[in-house]
Amino acid sequence: MTRLQTRPATEVQVATRGEVSLAAPEYARTKLLAVLERLDEPVLAVRVKLTQEPNHAVAKPSIAQATLDLNGRPVRAHVAATTMQEALDLLQDRLNARIARVRTHRHHRHHAERSATGREHRPQRRVLGAEERRIERHKTYSLARQTTWAAVFELEAMDYDFHLYTDAATGCDSVVHHDGATGAYRIVSAGAVPEAEPGIAVSTQAVLELTVADAVSRLDLSGLPFVFFTNSETGRGNVLYHRYDGHYGVITPAQ
Repeated sequence: MTRLQTRPATEVQVATRGEVSLAAPEYARTKLLAVLERLDEPVLAVRVKLTQEPNHAVAKPSIAQATLDLNGRPVRAHVAATTMQEALDLLQDRLNARIARVRTHRHHRHHAERSATGREHRPQRRVLGAEERRIERHKTYSLARQTTWAAVFELEAMDYDFHLYTDAATGCDSVVHHDGATGAYRIVSAGAVPEAEPGIAVSTQAVLELTVADAVSRLDLSGLPFVFFTNSETGRGNVLYHRYDGHYGVITPAQ
């Protein structure tokens, strides 16, 4: 009897956006069930989102994202490809890699081996003129108070480009991300600099105090995927970032 037959059935919820083929949701369920078959932990929920971009000039218009609840621990993967079948094949591989990172962290909490960032499989950012771009999403939530290692773990498990959190040792709003030049983990803190950890770079540059409008200007000039800044109105660390639809998103801590 296989592991899939012995575990309680887990419904794979699939949502689609755009002209996704009728066969794609069932193929997605097949790929996600293959992931579940390898697991011993209870899986409480599985959600998949498939998006087919209408712009035929986009090189990778098929986007697949999956989030599963692994016994209370969310694990996420996000990929893009030229076809939806290829995207789902990549999604299966990347989700397996994210789950492996979760297990590695559990057994080696102070091991800073970097994972491949997988930027080549990310959705392409739509190019919009400066006059077209606007803040399309404003997300506010209570930041988790985390150690450096817990923040790195969150970055990896959720397949994020960056992760905003409050440093447990300093109490300062901070961001962890992959350094684009080296691929190493890098910590930037809006306040006291946390202690350095092996394999994790810590920025000693001061985080600028800006308005959101100033942050937009700086993001446009820098060419970077996001800008971490201290909001001059609230005094808290904010992140302004480029969304894949070409607009901006901003994340602010709940006061």
